Amino acid sequence: MVNKNVLNAMAETIKPLGKKTVKQEQILDAAITLFAEKGYSNTSTAEIAEVAEGTIFKQYGTKENLLLSLLVPFIKDFLPVMADELVKELMNDDISFEEFLRSLFKNRTAFFLENREVFQIFIKELIYREDLKNELLPYIIENASSGFIKVIEIFQKRGELVDKEPEFILKTLSTVISGFFISRFVLLNRHSISDEEIDGITFSILNGIGKVDSITT
Repeated sequence: MVNKNVLNAMAETIKPLGKKTVKQEQILDAAITLFAEKGYSNTSTAEIAEVAEGTIFKQYGTKENLLLSLLVPFIKDFLPVMADELVKELMNDDISFEEFLRSLFKNRTAFFLENREVFQIFIKELIYREDLKNELLPYIIENASSGFIKVIEIFQKRGELVDKEPEFILKTLSTVISGFFISRFVLLNRHSISDEEIDGITFSILNGIGKVDSITT
């Protein structure tokens, strides 16, 4: 699931989403089916309302709110699994921290390109909606951090990272990495990230938290 199209994954795993009316459930089920089949931009509110036999705006106000009604519970259900899958996919006994970083950037670049539109909507809503930030950010930090803390500790024991608290290093990495992707895909509306950009951000991180004698580029 870690590298899948999010809309397709949501369509495959859709289930009753808690305290929803029958009409809301019909709209959500119709929406995710259409989003997965046609893409978010290519699905009109009129199409969703027609399939669900209801007026979408009366229930959710906007198509963005409708997407978030699907996305938020999906994140809560599958984020821990996706984080664990990502760590297992990237880590092995022989990989260096530099190689790990490059693999992480390339992996997440492919993922965000595959889910670019959903990512843009989610980040924009997260920036402007305090309720969403308060609901999701602590959850994301708590459930996505444990596996990466272990990764940081492994590289510290190998002498490839500075001797600082793993939580501090993870917070630094998270800030830099999230800023990198948000600036490219949301603020600049980019459709690609070059290997040279990945090399540059990797080098910058290594100069900040890596042991200088472990940097090879």
